[in-house]
Amino acid sequence: MQSLTIIRPDDWHLHLRDGAVLARTVADTAAQFNRAMIMPNLSPPVVDTAMAIAYKARLDAQNTSLTPLMTLYLTDNTSAQEIQLAFDSGIVKAVKLYPAGATTNSAAGVTNIENIYPAIEKLEELGMPLLVHGEVTHSHVDIFDREKGFIDQQLAPLLQRFPKLKCVFEHITTSEAAQFVTGASDLVGATITPQHLLYNRNDMLVGGIKTHLYCLPVLKRNTHQQALQQAVSTSNTKFFLGTDSAPHAQGAKESACGCAGCYSSPAAIELYAQAFESFDALDKLEAFASLNGPDFYGLARNSETITLTRRSWQVPSSLSFGNELIIPLGAGETLNWKMEA
Repeated sequence: MQSLTIIRPDDWHLHLRDGAVLARTVADTAAQFNRAMIMPNLSPPVVDTAMAIAYKARLDAQNTSLTPLMTLYLTDNTSAQEIQLAFDSGIVKAVKLYPAGATTNSAAGVTNIENIYPAIEKLEELGMPLLVHGEVTHSHVDIFDREKGFIDQQLAPLLQRFPKLKCVFEHITTSEAAQFVTGASDLVGATITPQHLLYNRNDMLVGGIKTHLYCLPVLKRNTHQQALQQAVSTSNTKFFLGTDSAPHAQGAKESACGCAGCYSSPAAIELYAQAFESFDALDKLEAFASLNGPDFYGLARNSETITLTRRSWQVPSSLSFGNELIIPLGAGETLNWKMEA
């Protein structure tokens, strides 16, 4: 195969940050994707509808073709009334659950899931999706076991209590998560990142720590990587593209306490193509990237197409990022597929 034409994809899990760096992040995403589900963990976080509308205006001001789909950041104090207001706005498409302390700018996240039952009940009533960062944050739980702990202790009981809740298990990283989503109702879906398909914890740790592969949830052992590859190699429509592209400046990553997050947006679809080809599933890329996500969210599929051509090219070693530099995922690596302009 020398070329591959697919319906233009969407990114169902994306961090764009704010301020001067939007010129970089929004443009990089718009070059490949039509729509993107925008994460709300800014500083301060996007906790109400007015903040979401204001943030969308800043994204739209970048004058790209990207359609941003906004989300709210759940806190212990998010009310059912605010959920209704968000739904009625037509701007906010989902609500994001960050367990407090789980990842970047999550300090204001949920400390006890029972605190948000009124908000969850309203989401279930409205059919509005709950997006979950699926990790427990107890200090005694090993970082490699946090996703499994979240399934057992929080997600499974939550979905049993609210069986009609529409839920996306974001950036899954383990065989347990893939099995859980596969066995759950059709109201449960999952996003998978390029880094968790392409790399495992050996890639991050063997021969020296690769700070630009550090993300949360952290890369797992190769058996979990293989389980994710198997999940997207099937015709299961519950799994779809969500890069979790999470930009941090080079200095913030290459520090004594490096930030978590991989910036995949500049080459996202090519990275996914590289991954799918590596496990002989290129014929499944379009469904994963372009069909399953909009179908799950009840949105129309895109009408445009993109074409990937087989030719070797090298991911840039660095890119401008406001007044600083950023190192993209796969920096310096040679990829086999290039999206044509």
